[in-house]
Amino acid sequence: MGIQSEQRNQADRIGTADAKRSAKAAAQCDVLVIGAGPGGLSAAAAAAAELQRTDDDPQSAAGERTQRTAGDPQIAAGERTQRTAGDPQTATGERTQRAAGDPQVVILEREEIPGGILNQCVHDGFGIVRYGAQLSGPEYAEIEQGKAEESGVRILTGYMVTEIEPATATSGPDAVTSGPDAATSTPEAQASASEAAASAPAASASAPASFAVTAISRSGRHVFHAKAVVLATGCRERTRGMLSIPGTRPAGIFTAGVAQNLINRKNIMVGRRVVILGSGDIGLIMARRLTLEGAQVLCAAEVMEEPTGLARNVRQCLFDFDIPLYLRTGVSNIYGKDRLEGVELSQVDEDLRPIPGTGRRIDCDTLILSVGLIPENEVAKTAGVALDQKGGAATDLFLQTSVPGIFACGNTREVMDLADFVSEQGEVAGRNAAAFAAGQPLQKWGKNLHNAARKGMPEEGSVTCTLCPKGCQVKIEQSSDPTGDETQDWIITGNGCPRGAAFARQEMTDPQRILTTTMKIAGAPEHGTPEHEATNHGTPEHLIPVRSDGPVPLGEMKEIAEALSRIVLPQSQTGSSQEGSRPDALTQGIRRGQILVRDVGSTHVNIIAERG
Repeated sequence: MGIQSEQRNQADRIGTADAKRSAKAAAQCDVLVIGAGPGGLSAAAAAAAELQRTDDDPQSAAGERTQRTAGDPQIAAGERTQRTAGDPQTATGERTQRAAGDPQVVILEREEIPGGILNQCVHDGFGIVRYGAQLSGPEYAEIEQGKAEESGVRILTGYMVTEIEPATATSGPDAVTSGPDAATSTPEAQASASEAAASAPAASASAPASFAVTAISRSGRHVFHAKAVVLATGCRERTRGMLSIPGTRPAGIFTAGVAQNLINRKNIMVGRRVVILGSGDIGLIMARRLTLEGAQVLCAAEVMEEPTGLARNVRQCLFDFDIPLYLRTGVSNIYGKDRLEGVELSQVDEDLRPIPGTGRRIDCDTLILSVGLIPENEVAKTAGVALDQKGGAATDLFLQTSVPGIFACGNTREVMDLADFVSEQGEVAGRNAAAFAAGQPLQKWGKNLHNAARKGMPEEGSVTCTLCPKGCQVKIEQSSDPTGDETQDWIITGNGCPRGAAFARQEMTDPQRILTTTMKIAGAPEHGTPEHEATNHGTPEHLIPVRSDGPVPLGEMKEIAEALSRIVLPQSQTGSSQEGSRPDALTQGIRRGQILVRDVGSTHVNIIAERG
């Protein structure tokens, strides 16, 4: 035991030294991105590409300097002098230094691996818009991470940003910036800001600014200096304290995201008899995940008249598994001393207050809260960034905040339904941050993709298509003139494309789903170990997110998931495996898409790794 402790201490010392060297090398950069989720990774890749384009096209840069200084008493030479005041390195030297290996773009991520929330979202449904494929969260994260790294982005993990301090930021009189009045998420103000920017002589934001960004890691306190910053800090969950639910405070009450992290990342089963409060997407997805893990999800309760999550998730996460959904219903009391013993459900009035006399007790050991998300902007506030009424970072049509040189994207601005849209915003924010750092024009956010996926209750008697975010409600009726072929005698309406009709036919005859779950690697606690019994809570390396490489019959999902939960992969497992859900040949290093288990279920699918 002493030898193992010494080995861990030695590894910590090596890791600390490596972290210090990485932080020192990245202490100066053009663009610094906070957060390595879908928005941060795409922002960093886009910023790096934009900076490379600027370096490769010096004539364009020179023309831009001429444009920016037209009508400005400050000549180009003076501007260069101002930018390099206190720094003997010239603009040419800057390009030489970057070519020698200094990072132009750096990401600071507080978790130990890039990907943000995507790493615990082992379900599919990502990448439908961006890649035209049904990817899991870890798959989507690895693709985006690869694009960022290929662009030369340096990603530092384990760094918690605590403060952004604007240093010197100079701007010419013709520069278009986002002041406190211009930065907003309201369409009217955005349109006004956009028109002002478009009519300005130069749409560049300002001369390069300087920001001092403080972060804490295991190796200590670090200060990074950047010309522009992108906020990609995501969002956080509403907690029980925000709901003021009466009753005791026992163990067994989790937000949906925490429960998801415990099960999918740390191999800890949160409970066996579960009630879900709220119908947000994470809560709906956890209803299915807990069911596949062997728990009994007793019901989901929602105080609103309609579910707040996507219609596809209501269909596939609740209805697929016969989980009741009670609308206009909330938790009015909590029972239990040490561990949760039950909850009281009551109908609510128009003010969302419990109606006396409608309460009924449900015995359970776990309550999952899926009651909304809030943009995470504690760091943004340290820089003086203005927030909107919902707590999001207010931006203009360039995705620039009220602080010139600080940009925001994704859930930092507003809570988004799809990671694809977050990535699209990230690209715009990243390009504009790079343009700001280089003193070049900013680009408007043209697509302006917002939450476009269908939400609420699926239409009765319809099939919810999951092939794209539209979530078409496809209806099938029997033809009044049958031919004898049942599938050809159906009249299909409501589909937006031929694929929707084929999907509906499949749903009516043999519904199938992609199975997503996790598999255990040797060294982790037993699969499904309750939190209070786990002697080793494990690490992210102890679980591999996996999925089937093709659809499996809906009726076989629980059986297959249970069989996979009994398999323990050796720590060196990455090779193919034999039939019957048993791993065999072992090699070194797991790769995304690698087959771990072959020939599973009646459709003979393979189980593949979602991430290396």
